[in-house]
Order: sequence, then structure tokens, then C-alpha cells
Amino acid sequence: MRVGEHEHEAQRGLPQALPAGERLLWQGAPRARAVALHVFHLRALALYFTALMLWRAQAAWLDDGGWAGALRALLFAGLLGGLAIGLLATIAWLVAGTTVYTLTDRRVVMRVGVVLSITFNLPLSQLDAVRQRRFRDGSGDVVLVLANDQRIAYLHLWPHARPWRFAHPEPALRALADASAVAGLLAQALSAKSPPALEPERAAVSPIRPVAEDPRLAWPRAA
Repeated sequence: MRVGEHEHEAQRGLPQALPAGERLLWQGAPRARAVALHVFHLRALALYFTALMLWRAQAAWLDDGGWAGALRALLFAGLLGGLAIGLLATIAWLVAGTTVYTLTDRRVVMRVGVVLSITFNLPLSQLDAVRQRRFRDGSGDVVLVLANDQRIAYLHLWPHARPWRFAHPEPALRALADASAVAGLLAQALSAKSPPALEPERAAVSPIRPVAEDPRLAWPRAA
């Protein structure tokens, strides 16, 4: 597994051109709207600031501030909320615009980073499984389960990682419009590298690299 600083691209999303014999299967990036909603949880944040605005306005009214005091409190809380939501929306847009995920018949390459671009090169031979999660808006995440002897620090991956997996971080292709199709391609590539050899009842956790949605991926569900 190689991690490198992204300075020059011989090919989009790749620090070097693909070697002879390696085939590009898919290349894409997160959806900015899906990053905002499902990575930075802007919908939940908007609800929080709405409740805060109402609470501040009510508190000002009860403190004999009258309509003027309530309006001032409402505007102040609204300004804070708008700034926070606007900042996170901008970061989501930057994340989507600076990320390129690449799948070949030999590896997964993740070019990530807004300020400092980093390239993660993940050979298929070092992946144990692939899982996916779909959201109600049709987007989804594809999670890469690394072999036991492989580790990438969670902070190096974030936000391109399965949430809340700190002890054993799992890289993730986040907020994809075509997550199911990408997971299918990746599963096929993995199967080609390692043909299934286990009993049917163990397929869900075997090195066959299943694509079915896994209940263990039930981190806090976004709408």
C-alpha cells in the first residue's frame, strides 16, 4: 500500500499513468450535495439551529425584550447558523471537487485532500471485502475492508472513511451517485483476483467480497 503526496497527475486522479496491462474500470467523485447531507449532516445541523433560533427568541420575549428583543435574538442565532451551514457547505463542495476515486482491475486509488492532496493506492490483494450503504436520495458509500495487517490512520482518511471505526479504519468511497454499480464492479474485480472457495452460508463474511448491504454499517442513518 502506497501513500503519496499529490503534486502532478500524469492522468486524472493518478500520480502516474497506468502501467501496461492494467485496465481502468471506473473513475468518479462524490456528489457535493450528498457530501453535505450525509458526511457533514447539514440537514440535522439546520434543524438544530432552527430550534436554537426559536429558543433564543422565546427567551428574549420572556425576558421582557418584546418583539424587538425577540427579533434581535432570532437574527443573531440565524446569522450564526447561516455561517456554520455555509462554511460546511463550502467544505463539502471543495471535498467533492478535489476528490477523484479510481478503480482498475488491480487496485483502488483515492486522490483526496482539499489543502494537501494525498493519493492512497490500495491493491485489490490487500482488501478483504467490499460493502455498501445506500441513502434515500439514491447516493451511497462503498466501504473497503482492509486485510488485518493493513492500517491507515482514521485522521488521514477522513472524511473518506467509514464513520466511527477508529480502531480499524475502513477507507470509503463516499457519497457516490452510482454506489451500487461501483460496488458491483469492485466485487467483480475482487472475485477475479480471488475466486470464491467457501461454503454458501459463510459467503457474507468470506473473502468473496460480497456487495450486499451489511447491517453492521448502520452508523447514524441520514435521511
